[in-house]
Amino acid sequence: MAHGDEVAVLAAAKQLARSSSDIIGPRLRSAILYGSLATGQFVSGHSDIDLLLITDGTLADTEVDALEALVRQIDLAEASGIDLHVVTADVARTPTQAPIMELHVGRYERSSIGVEIERRTQSPDLPTELAMARADGYALIGMEPSNVIEPVPPQWIRERGRHWLTTWQSRIDDAEEAAFMVLTACRIWRFGVEGVHCAKTQAAEWALDRNPSLTAVRQALRQYGAEPAAPLDEDAIAQVLDIALRETTNLPNN
Repeated sequence: MAHGDEVAVLAAAKQLARSSSDIIGPRLRSAILYGSLATGQFVSGHSDIDLLLITDGTLADTEVDALEALVRQIDLAEASGIDLHVVTADVARTPTQAPIMELHVGRYERSSIGVEIERRTQSPDLPTELAMARADGYALIGMEPSNVIEPVPPQWIRERGRHWLTTWQSRIDDAEEAAFMVLTACRIWRFGVEGVHCAKTQAAEWALDRNPSLTAVRQALRQYGAEPAAPLDEDAIAQVLDIALRETTNLPNN
């Protein structure tokens, strides 16, 4: 990403954190930036801003409404969207396989989803978010991730990854989500084999080093880069999902 774009997106993330702090007040224990923007792998126009808020206690209805309005209105700069997750400090300290997510507000400019809101729901995907925030995130406000998030057992992340690989096997005709599925499958695959969290593009390069025949990975990278209209072959998508599922099954210490 160009330096100017990076500065603008990081400024947007910091503004999101500050405005969230204004809404929640002193009960905000930490605002953690994670994902590609935190690791230097942000792709302009394709990557989201990932922000995790850890609070003392639950949110009031007025706070939920204000956070939703904030995500809807804030300038994204060159980001393609926002994923704002809110969890209580108790959940972050004692993660389970399906912890309670206090709030998720997602805004996706390049997707037909638009804005997605989930409040106080059990979330089997939340442990992966917590693990990524702890591993590679850093605090924009408050305490650092390792001081507020306890480690998540890797086998939980692997199990959830295999769930998505299996689910996506029946969705290879979803052209809108094809590149996302393929690149995220590479992330799941790499974590399953090596226990490493990484950005989509890094995971794709890792997968191609491991198996250069993966046409769908190359197609997804083209779509994610300079050719947003580049199609993905359904059989090639199925190949990636099949290999990733096979190589993340029956691993030691799962």
